[in-house]
Amino acid sequence: MSSTTPYVLDSFTENFFEDLFMAEKETSASEEQLAAVAELKDAALTQDRTGPIVELFANLARIHGEQGTTPEQLGLTRDELVTLADKHAKLDEHGVTVGGRVGKAQPIVREAKARIADYLERHPDEAPSGIEAWERILENQARIKGVLGMTDEDWNSYSGQLRHAVEDVDALASVIDLPAKAVEEVRRVTQTYRMRLTPYYASLILPDRSNDPVLLQAVPTAEMVDNAGVEIPPVAADHSPARLIDQFYPRVVTIKATNMCAMYCTHCLRIAHIGTKDRIYSKEAYGEALDYIRANPEIRDVLVTGGDAFVLPNSMLEWLLGELDSIEHVRMKRLGTRIPVTTPQRVDEELLDILEASNDRKPVRVVTQINTAQEITPVSKAAFKAISGRVMAVMNQAVLLKGINDTKIKMWKLCETIQEAYVRPYYVFNCSYRNPQFTHLRVPVAKGQEIIESMYGNISGDAIPRYIATAGGKIPLHKTNLLGRKDGNLRMQKPWSEERVMYPDADPREYARQDFGFARYQADTEE
Repeated sequence: MSSTTPYVLDSFTENFFEDLFMAEKETSASEEQLAAVAELKDAALTQDRTGPIVELFANLARIHGEQGTTPEQLGLTRDELVTLADKHAKLDEHGVTVGGRVGKAQPIVREAKARIADYLERHPDEAPSGIEAWERILENQARIKGVLGMTDEDWNSYSGQLRHAVEDVDALASVIDLPAKAVEEVRRVTQTYRMRLTPYYASLILPDRSNDPVLLQAVPTAEMVDNAGVEIPPVAADHSPARLIDQFYPRVVTIKATNMCAMYCTHCLRIAHIGTKDRIYSKEAYGEALDYIRANPEIRDVLVTGGDAFVLPNSMLEWLLGELDSIEHVRMKRLGTRIPVTTPQRVDEELLDILEASNDRKPVRVVTQINTAQEITPVSKAAFKAISGRVMAVMNQAVLLKGINDTKIKMWKLCETIQEAYVRPYYVFNCSYRNPQFTHLRVPVAKGQEIIESMYGNISGDAIPRYIATAGGKIPLHKTNLLGRKDGNLRMQKPWSEERVMYPDADPREYARQDFGFARYQADTEE
């Protein structure tokens, strides 16, 4: 286009100008407005930047919106604005026009900001991360170390954390301020169910919250024995084709390598396997599991879990990963662990070297469970960062739990916080129906759908997990945003605004053609 060719406004700018020059009522500009607009015009004309032009047009739009004043009433002609619109489009590397930027993009951004304003205001109080609460957690740590008689060496070592783990109600009452009635209830429940908190994990409990999200996950309450209902047999009862193996899918199996955890969750899906004492199984037992995997060549992906895979001694973990790596058809491994949030002191160089060595042979993914942003502290974040540097991926499988993460604020904060801690939000499970022990923590499926849908358009796409129910395998629970079909178009709904749009589907006749791309020339070659 030559410099003398008249600038042709695009449809966005035509519509923007039409609105801008529409005089709906008698009005006039103040002296201050005239002076301000003249100054903005001068900057737009003299500077070779898009910013001053955008600022001028944005102010013209604002004044027109507030009092109906047209550009002409502010001392600007249409031709002058067309010249500036032309200048803007030429300056912008992508040819974005004034109408596209000021008339369309900026209102969309303002509307988007309004959608998240409530979250940004509330999340520091309603869902503080362990990083944000770190000063308070450090105060807890100092107090707990004193009560339990722990040295710095004890605190900073895995063995020290396990040696001083809180496993009875009297120890619990000495480190956490609980009402006397609650202490007695915990004493009653722990006659049936095991309790274990490492001192580190206990320090994450913030004392001013009666239903603190870390407390709810770690300390059993009366509901666990008082809830009425029939416990459905654990998944191993009807999905375990071989010793230590669970299998739901043809290409994936789970090895339940131990019943041990550094912390026993009150919502544990395998609560029936915890038992009364810690167990690492014999190599004969592992051998039967490995024999099953060797005998089934369609198995590609093996999850080692428990319990918690990271409580296995390094020698055992190294051996088990080595055995799996030696099976040719096993191409991927996963390790299930909550250790980085319950006892990050376990993540040392020896463990990291074992993970890296196996990952060099075949990919390793570490699958963890973080249910509240409060579990991410500077210490656990450093552990996840170290692990993520040695394996293919670190992924989170949260559980949707009442009072812990069952609001938009808490779940958004959880997913954004763990993503910043080098962990990919992967699944959110609807809490299992199998165990009456944690019926009081379950959340209706529809509530979870509402929370997950609220993330779209508002937080990063790779911070949005899949919403899943486990019912003899993982069943996706996401809502559909397809509302219907007409004349080859799909009617869709944007989850963040409920705006409905038409989306042209692929032409089925075109899709059915096989002579596309380079295949079109195959007939010529054959001739």
